[in-house]
Order: sequence, then structure tokens, then C-alpha cells
Amino acid sequence: MRTSPALRAAALAATATVFLPLALTACSTGGDGSGPGEPGNGTPLAANAAEASSSPGGLASQKLTWKPCRAPSTAQGGGRAPNPLPDGTRWECTSMKVPLDYAKPGAETIDLALIRARTKAKAPGRRIGSLIFNFGGPGASGVATLPAFGTTYEKLRARYDLVSFDPRGVGRSAGVTCETDQQLDARNAIDGTPDTTAEVNALVKHTKSFAAACQKHSGRELPYLGTTDAARDMDLLRQVLGDKKLHYFGISYGTELGGVYAHLFPENVGRAVLDAVVNPTLDPEQASLGQAKGFQLALDNFTKDCAARGDACKLPGSNAKEIERGIGDLLDRLDKKPVQGLGSRQLTQTLATTGIAAALYSKATWPLLEQGVDEADGGNGGLLLALADSLNGRSQDGRYDNSMSANTAISCADSKQRFTTDQIKAKLPAFRAASPVFGDYLGWGLLNCTGWPVAGAWKTPDVSAPGAPPILVIGNTGDPATPYAGARAMADALGKGVGVRMTYEGQGHGAYNSNNTCVQKAVGDYLMDGKVPQDGTTCS
Repeated sequence: MRTSPALRAAALAATATVFLPLALTACSTGGDGSGPGEPGNGTPLAANAAEASSSPGGLASQKLTWKPCRAPSTAQGGGRAPNPLPDGTRWECTSMKVPLDYAKPGAETIDLALIRARTKAKAPGRRIGSLIFNFGGPGASGVATLPAFGTTYEKLRARYDLVSFDPRGVGRSAGVTCETDQQLDARNAIDGTPDTTAEVNALVKHTKSFAAACQKHSGRELPYLGTTDAARDMDLLRQVLGDKKLHYFGISYGTELGGVYAHLFPENVGRAVLDAVVNPTLDPEQASLGQAKGFQLALDNFTKDCAARGDACKLPGSNAKEIERGIGDLLDRLDKKPVQGLGSRQLTQTLATTGIAAALYSKATWPLLEQGVDEADGGNGGLLLALADSLNGRSQDGRYDNSMSANTAISCADSKQRFTTDQIKAKLPAFRAASPVFGDYLGWGLLNCTGWPVAGAWKTPDVSAPGAPPILVIGNTGDPATPYAGARAMADALGKGVGVRMTYEGQGHGAYNSNNTCVQKAVGDYLMDGKVPQDGTTCS
């Protein structure tokens, strides 16, 4: 998602970590089901003169050597090498060279980490091509996320190779490095909703020191980490994979990336799905205010559900308002006096708010939210802290992935807006009106790019894509992170005849990963058979 920086790499929380503290030389024919002369195994489209002329630095002619995937790096989130899919298909990984600076395509390059699972298609003509995934953030490692949820998209492998990548600045793709694990612990422990001059000064100090650390350790890459560069990388990836069109599945912030790609390369768009849609017409302030409303709506839905269960609900209160008031009272107490968390770490007000937000990404994690709030109310903040760690990219052993650093670097490379503390203070009443629980938290998150060493590219991204084929845009009415209105805005901005809007009446972040049969059938029919749903289709 394109989020308030305060929520950082939230798409990972929705699709990759689920908030739990746990988590070949290419050839041109044959084995993947492609027919003679049918691209798809990673053979560049060298015969296409137009492609050859647009190849940055001649890099479209590079050949990929796919090998069994190793375990994810710490920057990607750690863990074990991915398990094979149910039919025994193994995940394969490689890297692809892209220009560091597309204005100088023949100069310095960086490596992008890639992953794929080959299609099950065997009959000639059944294989469509590669289906490229971006899971959002920005800052989510596609190399780590795709195999974690490979079974969710397994049906699509009937006609596609499933492919993802670490975008530039993420994971093993010239991953941004800023602060040490200990420094990140200290940064996350400070008061993110300051009430006093001392607390404001501490927040400003940490924001500046974080930016300085990013400049010190990754200053070479910082000017080249924006969404436009990532979209150009995807078009180069399309060429290197041997696909005439880019078939794409973008989730959360991945929808913004997909929209920017469609604007830059409308003639290269194939079948594309945008799920959990970022509103491309909103600037950072407007987007954060929209998220405040979205998370408040999700919290309201959670408290209503809890109240409806009567005595089975662990939280005090006879109705939804009383339950929410109790959550607010807990956060107020934590602001004055944190409680025991995990090990020597404490649960602060800010970390508790982060943990609550994390659990609202999916209705499946509402029971964890109920339990976490109940336990924290009794002095045990371990579960809410674990939920916050999941959203912040912290593993149980205290190591951080680089999603937080990448999220900031990409967001600040994109957005021009920089806010002073006085400006934020003036905006807080509107944020508090939008959400008594998340208003201050998201309002102060606007400080994140202040003092960043690289100027931003735009106020809002241009996603107009005249000439592109239909793009399926799916909004979830109960989505806290990318509110439902974003789907209509994206469909409209893509242009008449391009954006095809579909509604899922559900809870949580995203639609396809909800396992709703109606949504998955519509998406499958579109991606596999080219059947475009009627604009305005609703699934519930």
C-alpha cells in the first residue's frame, strides 16, 4: 500500500507475515509448456527490433540463470529456503541487471533479485507467459513473499509462470541500509504521538538521525529508488523474460506501481489486476487522513463484532462504543506507563497502536487483537508487541528486515511534500476527528520525510493510461489501509475503457487473498481466459 510512513511496510503484514511473530540457463522452447519459438523461459525477444531499440544499455539481451532458491537474507525477512509447491515444483531464483540511473543506461548497474515457479502448462499454446507480482509496502520482498503464499495463487500457475522480485532498494536488490537493529529498537520505542516539547524534539531528532544514517550507508542508491524507476525495471524484466506483454498482479502499493507502469508503457500492458487499491489522486496528507478513517472503520467493525458476541468477548463493555473507549483508555495509560512486553522490552503507547493496526489488516487476526488488548490491560503486552514487531519487520531474534528503511526511501523519493512540526500540529484536529485512536499516530507520521536527503518526484502519481487494455481494479469495502474509495479513483484515473472496477464487500486488506470464491473466480476467468468482468461487479 502507499501508506502513511507510520505504518511502514504494511502490505507485508497483510500478505506475507500475517502478523504472526513466527512468518538454469534460459532456453526458448520445451519444458515450461511453451511451443516452438514461443518466448517464456527467459529468452529475450531479440527478434523484436522495437524492443531492442528501447533496451536500456542493451540489458534486455541478458540471459538469466535460474537456480534453486537459497534461504531469504535478513534484509528479506530471514527464514528457510522455500518449500516446493504441492506438485513438487521447486522455486527458482536468479538476479537481473538494471541501470542504477535510467538517464545513464550504459553506466552503473544494480542487481534485482527474482523468483519464479514454472507453469504447469504442457500443451502447446496453453502457457500465456509470466505473471509478475508486487506485494506492496513499498518495501515488501517479492522473493520472500511469493513462495509464502504460493498456494493462494496456485490456480493461476495453470497458464503462467509465477514471478516476483525484490524492487530496487528492497531485500537483495541493492537493499537500503540505515540503522542498526539496536537503533531501530530505540526508534520504534520513542513516543510517536508526542504531547510535550521534549517528546516532539525527541521524535524530530530520531527522524533526522534515521535520514542521516540512510544517506551514510545507502546514499548512492537513494536518488534512484522511486516508483518510476521500479516501473522501468518491470518493463526490462518483461523483455528479459521474453514476454511481449506484462501480465501483472499488484497488491496494495503494488497497485500504484502497476498504475505508473500502465502510464509509462500502455502498449505493453497485458492482463493486469490491481487489488487493495491505492488512491492515486491523494497527496500524503490526504492519504494519511483517509487511512485514519479506514482504520477507524475497521476498529469500529471489530468492536461491533466483539460486542455482538456478548459474554464471549474478553473486552470490557456492553456495546461497541464502550469497548472502543476501553481500548482508548488502555492507550492513554500506556502513554504514561508502558507495561512489560517481550524480554526486556516494554509495550509503549506507540507500539501498542502499531500492534492494533497490524491486527486490523485481516478479520482472521481479530481474535489476536482481542487477546492482545485483554492481556495488555492486565499488564502483559507481549502479544501486542509481537504484532507490532511483525508490522515493523522485526524477527524474534531482534533482527530487522529492511522493509522499514526501504519504505521510507521509496516513499520519500516519490513524494515532494515535507512537513514541519508546526504544520503537523495544525493538522492534528482533523486527524483526531477522523480517528480518536489512530489520528495522532497517522498525523505525526507525516514527519517521516522531513529532512530526507533526496527531493521527491511528484505530488501525486500520473496513472492515466490511454491505449492500454482493460485493467481489473478491485476494492474492498472494509479495507483499513487502502480505503474502498481508492478503487474508484484509480479506475477513473486510468481512463475510460481501461479501469474496470470490481467491489468486494468484506473485511481486511485486499480481496483475492480473502479466499472469496466470487472474487477468485472473476480474477481467474480474467487472467486465464481474458474474460473481463462487467464494470461495477460486486462480490460479497
